[in-house]
Parts: sequence; structure tokens; C-alpha cells
Amino acid sequence: MIGNPVIEVFGVSKHVDNGGEALVILHENSFAVGTGESVAIVGASGSGKSTLLGLLAGLDLPSAGRIVLAGQDLARLDEDARAVLRGRVLGFVFQSFQLLPSLTALENVMLPLELAGVVAARSTALAWLERVGLSHRLNHYPKHLSGGEQQRVALARAFAPQPLLILADEPTGNLDAATGHQIIELMFEINAERQTTLILVTHDEEIAARCERRLRMHGGSIAELA
Repeated sequence: MIGNPVIEVFGVSKHVDNGGEALVILHENSFAVGTGESVAIVGASGSGKSTLLGLLAGLDLPSAGRIVLAGQDLARLDEDARAVLRGRVLGFVFQSFQLLPSLTALENVMLPLELAGVVAARSTALAWLERVGLSHRLNHYPKHLSGGEQQRVALARAFAPQPLLILADEPTGNLDAATGHQIIELMFEINAERQTTLILVTHDEEIAARCERRLRMHGGSIAELA
């Protein structure tokens, strides 16, 4: 039994028009993730993992079914309201880091805090960059940081606003094996400290095994692994 679900998915399908025919990307998926849980979504490329993650974040809406995030039915919110909800309850870690190139490491971490109205945005961001081992790189721009350093900034940015849920999409995909291992260790360490709910998309079975639950996607459908 899952108590206090952070996110609930009810019969979610997604299809797009493909020259007059419906291309099914996701087919009638249902699951829930509770507070503090870590869940890996695994599967081959093209199985629908990233599409599902986008739906969970409210970046897109399903063709059928419902997604309830932090008690809010995403389909009942307009695009602006979904953006506000994301800012309040979600943190993101992307394969491509998604740092703003015109902002320093410190400014990248401060930005979501400022958007959320956090008064102590600077001191909070400083503390988080120190937590991920980058207190010496505060004023560096992303182009001057290594891939591992950029992902550490992205972790600090994701966790700093203390979100209910972290969504991570192939967070080690652009890193070498050794650096990727360090990032995963750091992510799980911080996640355990904060008791944040984590949904992680990965093709790496070793990383998936670190999560409490594993969901495998195949042909747009999810099955829970023992």
C-alpha cells in the first residue's frame, strides 16, 4: 500500500497524429508514488519513458486518463497554473543539465528560489553549492564547468527549493562512467537526507536497482518489476 501519494496516474495514454493515423506512445498506464519513495522507470529507447516523465511534470497532457500531482488534477489546470505547481512541488535533473548559459553557477541555483519568493535565495544557493562540492566555482558560467560540475549545479538547483518530488531523466547520460557514478551517489545521498520523492528514468539497470521500486516500460506500457 502507498500512503500519502505525491503523484497518481490513472489509465494514462498518449498518442499523436502520424499522417492521419494515431501513433500510440503510452497505453493505459496506472501507478502511484508515495512520499519519500524512489522509483526507477526503465526500458529501451523509444519505449515512452521521457514522454511519461513530461506528462508527470505537466509539460504535456495525456490523450486519455488523469494525472494527480500533489492533490491537483493536472488536466483541470491551465498552462500557467501547471507552471506555478511545478515551481512549487517539482525539481528536475536532466541528461543535458539545462543550465542557463548566461548565468553563473550561483545564479542558476538562485533562480528557482527567487521565482518561488525565497527571501534568502543567495545564502540558500551558496549552502547548496557547498553541499555538492562547488563552493569554489560559484561565479563560473556553465561553459567553464565540466559535465560533472554542471550536473552538480543541476542537483543543487533541483534540491534547493525543497520540492516534494524530483524528476530525473537519464541524469548520467552525458557523463563518463566514473563521473556518472559520483553523481548518482550524490543524488541518492541528498535524496535520503531530504526524504524527497524521486522518479528516475534510466537505461542503467545498476542505477535502477538503487531505487525502492522499478517500473519497466515496453511498447508504451508499464509493468512493475519484483
